[in-house]
Amino acid sequence: MKQAVWILGSLLAAIAAYTDWRWRRIPNWLTIPGAVLGIITNSLAFGWPGAKHSILGMLLGLGLLLPLVLIRSMGAGDWKLAGAVGAFYGPSQLLTILLWGALLGGLMALILIIWRRRMGQTLRNMFHIFASFFSLHLPSSEVTLDNPDAIKIPFGIAIAMAVVLYSAGHSWGFHP
Repeated sequence: MKQAVWILGSLLAAIAAYTDWRWRRIPNWLTIPGAVLGIITNSLAFGWPGAKHSILGMLLGLGLLLPLVLIRSMGAGDWKLAGAVGAFYGPSQLLTILLWGALLGGLMALILIIWRRRMGQTLRNMFHIFASFFSLHLPSSEVTLDNPDAIKIPFGIAIAMAVVLYSAGHSWGFHP
């Protein structure tokens, strides 16, 4: 049954990656039932401890990424996907997956920044974001998802790659 949890979690992430790539959206019809399925699957596999582990993972994913959604630097679909992935994998595995997802997303961003020759603009935007953070103000709309000229990374793809790599590594006996 544990394999079913990992397989379903990987399938959820793969579908989310496809929708994020194709339509630049991760829909509610995927993330919300995905979170519920993660909780149910863990409950069936491990009983009450599995349900508790699953709910804590979901809450951790939602809690960690909520600030990024609130300042409009991450989409709500990516946020809900992190909660659904947390429901499948639990809090400790989710932290590893999110770390790998952030590294892969950062690599994707760096490639796009170099490809589109936007290094100077990106450095200026980062300065504005840090200045906003330290002055306790929200960043301007120029450095959020609201800017149509901003380079946007499909973070769902990075999360999906991290989930699949993590699951494959675990099934092959690698335990990060």
